[in-house]
Amino acid sequence: MTENVDAKARDGHAPAGYAAARLALLNGEGPSGPPRRKALAALTDTWLADLARGAADRTGTRGWSLVAVGGYGRGELSPRSDLDLLLLHDGSAGPADVAGLADGIWYPVWDLGVALDHSVRTPVEARKTAAEDLKVQLGLLDARHIAGDTALTASLRTAVLADWRNQAPKRLPALHELCLERAERHGELSYLLEPDLKEARGGLRDATALRAVAASWLADAPREGLEDARTRLLDARDALHLVTGRATDRLALQEQDQVAGALGLLDADALLRQVYEAARTVGYAFDVTWREVARVLRSRQSRPRRRGLLGRSRPDQANAPERTPLAEGVVEHEGEAVLALTARPERDPVLPLRAAAAAAEHGVPLSLHAVRRLGVAQATRPLPVPWPAEAREQLVTLLGAGESTVPVWEALEAEGMITRLLPDWERVRCRPQRNAVHIWTVDRHLIECAVRASRLTRRVGRPDLLLIAALLHDIGKGWPGDHSEAGEVIARDVAARFGFGRADVETLALLVRHHLLLIETATRRDLDDPATVQSVADAVRDSETLELLHALTEADALATGPAAWSAWRSSLVGDLVKRVAAVLASGAVPEQADREPTAEEERLAVESARTGGPVIALRAHAEPDPDGTAPRTADDEPEPVGVELLLAVPDRPGLLAAAAGVLALHRLTVRAADLRTVDPIGDGPVTLLRWRVAAQYGSLPEAARLRNDFARAFAGSLDIESRLAERESAHPRRRGVSSPPPRVTVAPGSSTAATVIEVRAHDAPGLLHRIGRALESTGVNVRSARISTLGANAVDAFYVTDTAGAPLPDVRAAEVADQVERALR
Repeated sequence: MTENVDAKARDGHAPAGYAAARLALLNGEGPSGPPRRKALAALTDTWLADLARGAADRTGTRGWSLVAVGGYGRGELSPRSDLDLLLLHDGSAGPADVAGLADGIWYPVWDLGVALDHSVRTPVEARKTAAEDLKVQLGLLDARHIAGDTALTASLRTAVLADWRNQAPKRLPALHELCLERAERHGELSYLLEPDLKEARGGLRDATALRAVAASWLADAPREGLEDARTRLLDARDALHLVTGRATDRLALQEQDQVAGALGLLDADALLRQVYEAARTVGYAFDVTWREVARVLRSRQSRPRRRGLLGRSRPDQANAPERTPLAEGVVEHEGEAVLALTARPERDPVLPLRAAAAAAEHGVPLSLHAVRRLGVAQATRPLPVPWPAEAREQLVTLLGAGESTVPVWEALEAEGMITRLLPDWERVRCRPQRNAVHIWTVDRHLIECAVRASRLTRRVGRPDLLLIAALLHDIGKGWPGDHSEAGEVIARDVAARFGFGRADVETLALLVRHHLLLIETATRRDLDDPATVQSVADAVRDSETLELLHALTEADALATGPAAWSAWRSSLVGDLVKRVAAVLASGAVPEQADREPTAEEERLAVESARTGGPVIALRAHAEPDPDGTAPRTADDEPEPVGVELLLAVPDRPGLLAAAAGVLALHRLTVRAADLRTVDPIGDGPVTLLRWRVAAQYGSLPEAARLRNDFARAFAGSLDIESRLAERESAHPRRRGVSSPPPRVTVAPGSSTAATVIEVRAHDAPGLLHRIGRALESTGVNVRSARISTLGANAVDAFYVTDTAGAPLPDVRAAEVADQVERALR
C-alpha cells in the first residue's frame, strides 16, 4: 500500500509529515481496532486544524469553524474512509475570503489523495439543507468541532439536535423507510457470502440509524452487545481497506482469507461467522428499536389526553391498550406478545416455548422485556429431559407457524435461548455455506426449511415429525464427515431429548439420514430399473415415512434457493415416489383393530345404557412417569398431559359435534380424542367419548358447570352455535398467520367395516365442532373416530358408515369428503 506523499500542497503546506505518520499507523506501527481509528482521527484533526488556521491567517477570515461530520465526526476513521467536513461561517466574511479559506483546506487534502466530502454553509443554510435532506441531517447529528470558533459549532449542534427531536415523528418514519429500501437493494449481511459491511441489513448504516433514533429521545436500541457488534464490523472494514488498498465495503470471496488473517482469525469461515453474529446483533436491535418507535408514535396519535384535578395533562385511562390473552401466561399488548401479569416464568419451564409459539401463531413479535425475562428464567430452570409433552407440542406449533416463525426464533436466539434448548444448534449457528445454490447460513436454512414444510403439513399424517425433521435435517453440518450420517446420530439423541417415543425417534433419524435420497436417486439413477426403486423402498420401509420424506425433500429444496427446485425436479421426484409407493403397497396392510374399552369405560357404558342418559367422568391426566418419560399409547405415541374426560351417551346423531361444542365454549383445547360405539348390555348402542384436553389459557372450568353443559347439549337445550357466535363477536380471535387450507380425503383400504374420512387442518377453537356438524349434515353415521392434535395441526380420522351400517360407495365417500372440506374453508 502506498500514499501519494510526493504531491505538494498549495500555499506551501506540505503534507509529508501527516502522510508519514498516517502511513505508520496503517502499516501496523501502533494499536489496531478502535484505538487506531481514534488515533487516525486525532492525527487528521491536528493536520486539518493547522491547515485551517493557516488559511484563516492568510485570508484574514473571522467567524468560522471546521466541523467533522458523519463517521469522521464520531472519530471512527477507517484507513480509506472519506473525510466528511463542513466549513461553517457566520456570514460576516466576504465570499472571496470564505472561498480562500476553503481552498486552503480542501486542496491539500486532494493533493494527498484522500477522498473528501465537503460543504461550505452558514448555520442557517446548514439547518435548511438538513431539513430538506435526511442524509445531511444524519451526518450533522455526529458533528464534532475541529478548529475555529467553538461557539459556532456548539450552537449548530444544539440547533440541529433540537430540530431532530422536534421533527422526530415525521423524520423517523422516513429514516425507517430509507433503511428498508437499502436492505432491499443490498440484502441481509448475516447471510450473504459476499456481504456489504456498510449497506446491507444489519451493517454499519443500520447501526448509525440506531444512534439517530437514540438522539431523538423517542426510543433507544437494546445496548447489550451492540457496541461490540459495531466494533467488529468496523474492524473487519479496516482490515478490508488495508488488504485491498481501496475504500470498499464489500467483503469479496477472494479477499476473505487475507482479511481473516489480518484480524487474527483462523480462516474465511471464522471471519464470516464473526461478521454474521455482529450483523444479527445489529439487525435484532434494529427490529426491536423500530417496533418501539412505532409503538410510541401510535400512542401519541391514538391516546387523547385530559386534564387532571390540578390542570396537568395525563393519559386517558379509558383508552389504555387492551391485553388480549394468547396462551397461558401470554397476552398481546400494543402489538407485541408479552408475559401476563400473573406469569411466573421461574416456575414454568415450558413458558418460553409457549410464549414463542403463541407469538408466532398470532403473527406478533415477542417483546424485548419478555424475551429477556424468559431467558433469565430458562437459564435458572431449564426444561427437564426428556421434555414434557406440552413443551414438544409448543415447539412443533412454533415451527409450523410459517413466515412468522423466523422473527420469533431470532428473538430467542438473540438471548441464547435456542442453544440452551438445543445445544447442537451452536455448531450450525451462523455457519456459512460456500455453495452457489445455498442462499442461507446452515441455521437459517433449517428454519427456512421448517417454514416451507409448514405449507406441506396437509400432505402428511404426522406433521409434527415433518417439522422436527426439517429443523434437524442438516444439523450434522457442524461435524466432520458426511453430514447425513452425523445428523442421524444427533437427530436420534435430540428426538429422545424432546420426548418422542421409540418409533418416532427411529423415523426422525431415518428422515435425517436419507433426506437427500429421493432427490439424488431421481436425478442420478435410472428409475426404470426395478433395483433402483426397490433400494429406495428398502431404505424408507413404509408409506408413512415415504410421504414424510417426499415433503421434506421438497421443503429442503425450496429452502435452499431458487436453483435447487424446479418443475422438472419435482416431476422426477414425484415419479420416483409413485413407483416406491406401489412397491410398498404391494405388501398386506393390516387393518387397525378397534381398541377394547377399558373397565371404567365399560362401567360408564353400562350405567348410561341402564339410565338412558349421559354419564360423565372427569379426572386429571396422569403426570409423566417418575423416570421422566411421558405416558405412551399402545403404538408408542406420546400422550399430552392435561385433563381426561370420559363420556358415555346413548347413541344418537350429532353427539360428536355437541360434545366438541361444549369443550370449545369452555376454551378447552382438544389434544387427543377417541370415539367408539359399544352395546354393553344388548339394550341399545352407547357412544363412548374419551378426551384429552387442556385449557387454552387461564384455569380449567369447574367440573359441575362442565357436566351441566354436557347434559344440556346432549338434551338439545344448549344453543351451542349462538353461544360460540356471541363469544367470537365479543372477542374475535386474531389470526396473524395464514395456514395451509384444510384437506379432507378418503383413506382407501384402511378398514373393511367402515369408510375412513381423514381431516387435516389447522387447529382452532371449535374446529372439531365444525367437523362434527359437517359430517352430521351429510347423513353418515360416525362409527368411531381418532382425534389428534400435533402442534397446531389437527389430524383426525372418522370411521363412517351409511344408515345401514355399511361402508360408503366410492362415489358417495368422495362426495362426503368434498362436502366436509368445503364446510371447513
